[in-house]
Amino acid sequence: MIEEPLSVQSPVDPMALQRFSSRTHRLDQSFLAEQLQGARRYWRIAGYFTSSLFEIAHEWLEPIPEVRIVCNVDLSPEDLKVAQLREMRLLGRWNERSIEAESLLNRDRYQRLDAFLAQRGQVIRVAPDSVCGFVHGKAGVIERADGRTLGFIGSMNETRHGWQQHYEILWQDDSPEGVAWIEAEFEFLWNAARPLPEAVCHEVSRRGRRVEVLLPALEHEETLTPAALIESPLYREGMALQPWQQGFVSECLRHYQEHGQVRLLLADEVGLGKTLSLGTAALTLCLLDERPVATGGKRRKPIVIFAPATLCEQWQTELLDKLGIPCARWHSTRKVWLDPEERAISPSGPEQIARCPLRIGIVSTGLMIQPSREKEVLLGISYTLVILDEAHKARSRQGLGAKAGEPNALLTFMLAVANRAEHVLLGTATPIQTRTEDLWDLVRVLHRGSSGFVLGHELSPWHNPREVLPILCGELHIDGPEAGWRLLRSPLPTMTSTNEPNARRLFRNLREELDMPPKTHLAGALSELPADLREDLDTELERVIDGATFFQRENPFVRHVVLRKRTTLEERGLLERIAVNVHPDQGLVQSPYRFSALFQEVALRTTPDFDRAYEEARRFGRVLAKRGQGSGFMLTLMQQRVCSSVIAGLNTAQTLLAGREVSEATEEGDQTLALQSDAEREALTRLIAVLEAMDEDPKLAAVRFYLHDEGWLELGCIIFSQYYDTARWMADALAAASPEETIGLYAGADRSRLYRDGQAVGIVREELKRLVADRQVRLMVATDAACEGLNLQTLGTLINVDLPWNPTRLEQRIGRIKRFGQARSAVDMLNLVHQGTVDEVVYARLSERMRNRYDLFGGLPDTIRDDWIDDLETLGEKMDQYIEERRQATGFDLRYNDSLQPSEDAWRDCATVLARRDVENLMRKGWGG
Repeated sequence: MIEEPLSVQSPVDPMALQRFSSRTHRLDQSFLAEQLQGARRYWRIAGYFTSSLFEIAHEWLEPIPEVRIVCNVDLSPEDLKVAQLREMRLLGRWNERSIEAESLLNRDRYQRLDAFLAQRGQVIRVAPDSVCGFVHGKAGVIERADGRTLGFIGSMNETRHGWQQHYEILWQDDSPEGVAWIEAEFEFLWNAARPLPEAVCHEVSRRGRRVEVLLPALEHEETLTPAALIESPLYREGMALQPWQQGFVSECLRHYQEHGQVRLLLADEVGLGKTLSLGTAALTLCLLDERPVATGGKRRKPIVIFAPATLCEQWQTELLDKLGIPCARWHSTRKVWLDPEERAISPSGPEQIARCPLRIGIVSTGLMIQPSREKEVLLGISYTLVILDEAHKARSRQGLGAKAGEPNALLTFMLAVANRAEHVLLGTATPIQTRTEDLWDLVRVLHRGSSGFVLGHELSPWHNPREVLPILCGELHIDGPEAGWRLLRSPLPTMTSTNEPNARRLFRNLREELDMPPKTHLAGALSELPADLREDLDTELERVIDGATFFQRENPFVRHVVLRKRTTLEERGLLERIAVNVHPDQGLVQSPYRFSALFQEVALRTTPDFDRAYEEARRFGRVLAKRGQGSGFMLTLMQQRVCSSVIAGLNTAQTLLAGREVSEATEEGDQTLALQSDAEREALTRLIAVLEAMDEDPKLAAVRFYLHDEGWLELGCIIFSQYYDTARWMADALAAASPEETIGLYAGADRSRLYRDGQAVGIVREELKRLVADRQVRLMVATDAACEGLNLQTLGTLINVDLPWNPTRLEQRIGRIKRFGQARSAVDMLNLVHQGTVDEVVYARLSERMRNRYDLFGGLPDTIRDDWIDDLETLGEKMDQYIEERRQATGFDLRYNDSLQPSEDAWRDCATVLARRDVENLMRKGWGG
């Protein structure tokens, strides 16, 4: 039986305090419906923000002139300061629950909320916990049609469950002082809150329209990629592909539609997400290959990614963590395919490389630069897609020897494989090293196996760099239609191959006049053109745009090499300008005296024990050199491990002395070392004795100094090492010294850990990333193998415990925190190298070019070449020469800057989706399966 509400005064008294209980009243009817009918104003402190806002009251709220609702969201104030980070974090929170079930079961709810937001604009704000803790108190003010204002306080959220199903209590207070008190509380929260991000509003709308379809139902090729990716891990976390990454996928689609083949070199500068761009393109071409119109009963052909051994695990991790694509990685030593957890998923044997159990296989280029059974097998396979990362390593030999000018082993391999591939994508942040002609090596790879649309027929002048380089550089201007037609007719561009309106019109008219479809690339003689077209050609040859002549803008290299620069993206506001303070630097620290005790300029002061250990490591290298064979890996192995950490050197030495092999992924591939002589064992025994006698590694004291004395721990810090032994030691040592601090160890496979109160537990990488994003972990130690999957804009500092001789790797590391959403305008990076080591010399040369010019990192070489290290005195000169050559003007900006703008049909709004399980099942179909 429903009773009348109790009150402290007469029920007819307008100042009555009334009490309601859901046990005795339907709160949505007895209170909400009655008070909101014809109301003028509704202010609501609604608790946690969910999609079910207005689910009950929407029909009563729609006609109210003023509606304002403030919600709670468990974000830190730092998250709310930066609009992009606010969007990302809120979307990530929303997407923690099943998108599939939520969208299906609550479609009406999303549609109502979307309609209300579209009609009323920003009437919802979200408040961070820091304002006054979690907003658990619920209250509101209603101004009725008759001008009477009432306040109410209760426990219910603004949801169906809150108003209809939960046990809830509510007090109505009509007194002026009661209403004023609630209004003051509301105003405080409203002013401290931030508008609901547009991205969240878009997601509300998308879920209201969401429908799952099978691949054959996607008729338009342009919709394949967003349909497959919109609910990938990247988008579920609130992030998205950047406009230039979407632009690269669009360029791949254009090639596919016009030529039936994709032949592109992605040469974006370091740090612009090349792996994601190429990975998304691989997914797109895989989907295109799976459509019924494409398959026609054909045998499924492999998709393979060739990358240096040092990058293979990073590729595998990032494709899974960001795009949700499971890939297999070939282990060159064990001769098996591995899944992302390093579990063997194939039988063992070199022939198994032809039977990858997943759709995409990742293989080390180290296997291609020397004879191997795997190389022979791969050369006998036909491919859907071949991707080569760090493609500039495929090049012609330099020098004056008998083999000068001949392709090296990797280039020879790629030229052969490209002949057997439908699509070829090359990736490099350094397309031209010391010779401009190196670019021809890569474009020749693209040309192989194509129908000739890359460089034209065999006699086309584009095959000859000496003939066309003066034209591309602007030294030689082409006059007259005869000379111009010779360059233009093969390959004749398509209309959509350029963004310049006059050139587009010329190419369209030429093809229409000559009756040439897009897939035809060779035009006839100039005499076949009517006079008016010859005049148009002559006019366009004379046109100069932004200082670039016609053939500087319109040539095969601009059409097949996609190059975007960081500075351009920053100027357009697509990338934030975040400065980097490079340490060690006495002028940047708060405790210069303590700094001087630890550092001598840019290097760590060492102890006599360390100096002895380093000398013993060098002696071991000299003993190995007596074998008369071996690479730099063998000769410098112990030096690099000892320079990384005492424990890395000790563990490596003890492993070798125990008779086991030590393997390492190097630029040349997976390499192994085992002892072969008593002299080698004696040298290692001496090294172990010195390392075991050391009390403390000098690097630990330096890390503690920056974390605690310089306040980096308060700012949040990521500590990187290229060796797991060093990363594990550092995490263990810091956890032992600060047991109250929560510390994460982020590593490949299943080796990630979480430390607190003297204990450590294993943890999956995704959970560790969430803890950092939630600011529950402010100190992370990580290996390079896992760094590509990390987004750590909540951390403001970075420490490199060891220095890889690879500026690209350093750029990848700093890119973990130097990214959108970073609250600091300048982040800090510390590089630790020991005094008196080769690391010190290399770093000194690098730091001269890093300090105050960090944006030039994209122009530094991707790795310090061995012949540069041989002559350290001229290392700086060689770097400067390299940087200067990279500054030379190109025509790429004019061609690709238009694709930097976000698409009008934003991928984030895609409501027709491929189910994640269907995408994953597709990617789990093996080669030929």
